[in-house]
Amino acid sequence: MERNLEHTQFFTVESEQETGVQLVLSAVYEALTEKGYNPVNQIVGYIMSGDPTYITSHKSARSLIMKVERDELVEEMLRFYIENKLENQQ
Repeated sequence: MERNLEHTQFFTVESEQETGVQLVLSAVYEALTEKGYNPVNQIVGYIMSGDPTYITSHKSARSLIMKVERDELVEEMLRFYIENKLENQQ
């Protein structure tokens, strides 16, 4: 199959998944904070490497985050940043 690089492809995610991703990120953030970790560093480490040991098992955070695809985590964080930082600057 040959791709036409002149056109942009569209990627959509069901809104149901967004809510699940938000809940997972919130729960993982809370668990990492409670254990004294820097949640941003740990979540970035997990996203970049795919290694679940960056996430604590406290409050089942590790098993929760592994139920969500890493690209969904990135998408949710980027969406939040754009909606709350970039769009508010205009």
